[in-house]
Amino acid sequence: MSDGMGATGTGRLPGAQRAPSPPGLPGAARCLVMGVVNVTPDSFSDGGSWFGADAAIARGLELAAQGADIVDVGGESTRPGAQRVTADEELRRVGPVIAGLTQAGVPVSVDTMRAEVAQAAVDAGARLVNDVSGGLADPEMPRLVAQAGVPYVVMHWRGHSHQMQDRAVYADVVGEVCEELGRRVDAVVAAGVDPAMIILDPGLGFAKLAEHNWALLTHLADISRLGGSGANFPVLIGASRKRFLGRLLAAPDGSPRPFAGCDDATVAVTALAAAAGAWCARVHEVPANADAVRVGEAWREAATGTGMAGEAAAGTRTAGGAGTAAHAGDAG
Repeated sequence: MSDGMGATGTGRLPGAQRAPSPPGLPGAARCLVMGVVNVTPDSFSDGGSWFGADAAIARGLELAAQGADIVDVGGESTRPGAQRVTADEELRRVGPVIAGLTQAGVPVSVDTMRAEVAQAAVDAGARLVNDVSGGLADPEMPRLVAQAGVPYVVMHWRGHSHQMQDRAVYADVVGEVCEELGRRVDAVVAAGVDPAMIILDPGLGFAKLAEHNWALLTHLADISRLGGSGANFPVLIGASRKRFLGRLLAAPDGSPRPFAGCDDATVAVTALAAAAGAWCARVHEVPANADAVRVGEAWREAATGTGMAGEAAAGTRTAGGAGTAAHAGDAG
């Protein structure tokens, strides 16, 4: 197991080889950005803001215009303590939004734990099923995904929102999350899902305390390989506006920073995760995160000596004094 530290003295971030996007999804030589549209009255940070088809479609189009590679549409809050809505209500919320966005050419994922909702979303044009339960909430989900032939996010999950924080107990969070995710991958593959269509999500904030989230973020290479040395899976990171950031940035009296006040911290996490090999960052606000993934990729390329950043660095090193002089004006 990696200890999460880079080479001593190099200033490099630990990183995994970034797995490519599964077929049917956008691809880029960087970490992707997934913009969130919560069509709910009670999501943890923006509940009610886009509760209505017209508002939600407009928000999804805005996120795509700002640089989101994928727009993730959900109709059920998964905040800690949230109670479930009916399948009919979830469908009523997300159906028109997914149809409207896909008709406009926006790559859409559906954030749902229900096979019934996933089927309707795929029929409406969704390209990805983002299941926070990893197939545990609805045993029909893996079979539906396999039959549809769409990419599938398998997230680490230990129970529904009203009970999950009671299960945030780990002796070795990285090892246990990798082991439990590995069992879910085996199960969904056994149900017919193509391994090449699987994306992993460590489930930040889902049955995780702050220290668990930070440990997982600093071990993305282990998560991508499920703790082994096999092929890498793409890794989706959802740190945006999570409570562990608000608590990190608490006021002097200890009160957590409001959710929307954590967007700058989210950008920092996005850049670090991108540099460490994350496939995609799921965020509420796109513009600064779209910048952050490019910064992260430049850092990553410079550290590995690949790409434009690496070539520029190599040119500077080999040019000696001339290279130094040529770049002297770049300071500041």
